[in-house]
Amino acid sequence: MPDFDAIAERYGTPAYVYDLNRLEQAYDDLVRALPSGSLIYYSLKANPHAALVRHLGGLGARLEVSSAGELAAVLAAGQSCQNVLYTGPGKTPAERGGALAAGVRLFSAESFADMRRIGAAADRHSVHVDCLLRVNAPDAVGGSGLRMTGTSSQFGFDYEQLTAEWSAFRPPATVTVRGFHFFPVTNARDEATLLDEMTQNIRCAAQLSQRLGIPLELLDLGGGFAAPYAVPGSRPRYVALRAGLRKALDKWLPEWDKGRPSLSFESGRYLVADCGTLLASVIDVKESRGRTFAVLDAGLNALGGLSATGRLLPVSVGPEDTGRPGPPIIADLVGPLCTPPCSR
Repeated sequence: MPDFDAIAERYGTPAYVYDLNRLEQAYDDLVRALPSGSLIYYSLKANPHAALVRHLGGLGARLEVSSAGELAAVLAAGQSCQNVLYTGPGKTPAERGGALAAGVRLFSAESFADMRRIGAAADRHSVHVDCLLRVNAPDAVGGSGLRMTGTSSQFGFDYEQLTAEWSAFRPPATVTVRGFHFFPVTNARDEATLLDEMTQNIRCAAQLSQRLGIPLELLDLGGGFAAPYAVPGSRPRYVALRAGLRKALDKWLPEWDKGRPSLSFESGRYLVADCGTLLASVIDVKESRGRTFAVLDAGLNALGGLSATGRLLPVSVGPEDTGRPGPPIIADLVGPLCTPPCSR
């Protein structure tokens, strides 16, 4: 546990404090939950802090980005772009060009047009790139988490469109299709749901490889690994996932343990969500019509990830027990802005 008093005295507040030991434990837990030899991509959208990116790179993680800002964070952390997967349906010409200039050579293509544009950008830079076809599978298993497949979506080729139109499509000469990319669900605490989704995607990848005549060299099964965000709790332990995935791989891709295909997974929140603490101080205590308010120097304004959507996250926070003498005081914790109380 970090010494929050010492940190506050040295650096002041508000401040984000990261515990790299917890980061390492999360990475180790995920490695143990997945089939041996799997690659893990850290999704920078979860937190692009250079120290976290650098530390995860040192542990062996590769990096998944979907914006120029995230790619800039990779470079700021001193990480090689040869270990970067560039994803997302909204790649702009500047982003494609910047990624290629930085050394990115692996992209997830979301549509036929996306692949054409990736190929054209590679041609302008006189390079060759690899692509995964992101697939919107034909159905979804259901269960917990945010659904990202089996319905209309901006993400990926619809399975039925891909199978109907692939034979008439000619990939750009500067692009080699290496396999498939799936990401059916996010923040799934229920292990059975996560396993069912990934099992379905393994079957789908095997069938697509045979039906489309695409050698399956790389298979990205996405993520969906859960973690608490802005609320108390702990990361789930996926104790049966490795065995379940091995069973599915043995059935549908029996040479997987020989590296055919190479397997990868993605994770953001599972790796970093519980390694950070927002450290704040009480700057005023005031009474108002029978209620006590403790005014902090940080509040919901420090959780700005969803501010553009107009939503406020439910937040559960509390004081750190410093062992200092004095009777407890019941108060509403509020930030410096006109937002609702964080906690009571």
